[in-house]
Parts: sequence; C-alpha cells; structure tokens
Amino acid sequence: MGKLVRALSADGSVLCSAVDAADIGNEIVRIHKPSPVATAAMGRLCAAGALMGALMKGEDDALTLRINGGGVGGSIVCVSDYMGNVRCCCDNPGADLPLKENGKLDVGGFVGSDGFLAVIRDLGLKEPYATQSPIVSGEIAEDITGYYAISEQIPTVCALGVLIDRDRSVKAAGGYIIQLVPPINEGAIDFIEKNIEKMQSVTQMLTEGKTPEEIALMGLEGLNGEILDSWDCGYKCRCSRERTERMLISLGKKELVELAEESEGDAEICCHFCGKKYYFSKDELSRLAKNC
Repeated sequence: MGKLVRALSADGSVLCSAVDAADIGNEIVRIHKPSPVATAAMGRLCAAGALMGALMKGEDDALTLRINGGGVGGSIVCVSDYMGNVRCCCDNPGADLPLKENGKLDVGGFVGSDGFLAVIRDLGLKEPYATQSPIVSGEIAEDITGYYAISEQIPTVCALGVLIDRDRSVKAAGGYIIQLVPPINEGAIDFIEKNIEKMQSVTQMLTEGKTPEEIALMGLEGLNGEILDSWDCGYKCRCSRERTERMLISLGKKELVELAEESEGDAEICCHFCGKKYYFSKDELSRLAKNC
C-alpha cells in the first residue's frame, strides 16, 4: 500500500501533503504493461490524483484528472477518491520514446504540451464540477501547479517523481503539494521558497529512505509544521458487474440491440482501469435493452 500524509504549519496558513506511491506504480505496471515512460507519466498523474483527492471531504466524492497534450501517449486519466485511492488508464500505454539528452525519461514528450489538463470533481451534486487549464510542459507537476494558479488562484507548489528500475518495476514514486491556505500569509512564502531549494527530487528523497512524514515536514521547515493525519492508500478499481450493467444501459436501447445482434457468443466488456473482463450473453443484453 502507498502512504499519504498531511501536515499543517503552526498558524494554519500552509498545508503540505506528501505521498509514497511506489506500490501504486507497480500496480500500474502489473495491470497496464506500460513502457517505462508511460509508467512514469501514469505514476506521476496518480501521485497527483492521490494528493488532490485527499483534499476532498465527502466519502462519495471523486476526482478525475485527464491530461492530453497531443503526445504519443494520448489521453491519460486518473480517478481518485477522498482517501487518495486511485485508478488510471492511458490511450497508448505501450508507446515509447528515446531518453532525453540528460538520460531521463521524456514524460513531457509522451504527454505533449499542446492541450489541457482537466480536473473534474464529482461531489454528489446534479452535475460534476469541471475546470481545465492549458498544459505547461507535459511533465505533470508543472501542469498541476499551473492549474491551481490559473483555475483556482491558490498559490501551490507540486513536485512528483517516478523512478523505474532495470526490470521496469517502480523503484520509487510519490510527490508532495504545498499550498497556502487563505487568508494568505505572505511571510510564509520566503520559508517555502527556501525549503523547496533545499529539498532534493522526490525520487532522491524516497530512495534515501525519507518517509512521507519527513517530506511533508521538510516542506514546512521554519513554520513549526505538525502532522495532521496519515493513512494508507493504493490502486483500487471500483468496477463490478452491476456498474458495467449500468454503463451498458447508458448506451441506449438502439446500441444494446445492435451489440446483441452483432455478438457471436458472449459480448466481452473490459474495464480500462484494471483489465477485468465481464461477459454478457445475447439474452442478457436484450434484457438490459428493455430497461433503457
């Protein structure tokens, strides 16, 4: 399981959340069989999704991040709940790119920079609340920071990282988000800037044994930060046969009738998030069509 931690400055003006998402990254590898650069992109988006999802309050709330900058990976989607449990999918998880000149994975090239980051919050209202911002670099952390600045006007710093081992497993993954809580304490900004300068990359800190608690408090150094709470989070898909039935019904009667007529044997429906397959006979599809 991954671990998510939240810490708050003594005056309540700065919140720092940190997550260790290595186990989440390895579930991405197991389920989606992605290329290394796809693993890095999906892992970063899931770390961000976990951190942002944990900022929601309702047990039934859901957060969706969707990013597509025209890169070879296509759209990448992460869905998170209020506990930071995530699931994700990618249009082209097998797509690969050469390493950059500095030897690092080209996540920005995989995602692309000509497009938008969409953030959709389902808070149980009549319609989900959706906002979006232009992609800054496709490296994801910068795009999350840009989203908060443009769409929510909340001063935010986001850092994410995924380290791939030689066997294509995830050696380390995670991230942190530092946010100023309104009303803004301008005096805290200098401390945050100095702390960020001193902090190593996310993967360096994690591979050296730093815990999410330590990372969160490092972000609040000089501000007398204290740990608010911590809990386990992971890669969790919520698919079920009942949910798949509701999805099929949402297609409409005409589509279901055509699917039943075209199917040779059982129709196979595969979950994009976990790969689980559900099978529906012609009689079952016809029954569902009657419920449309």
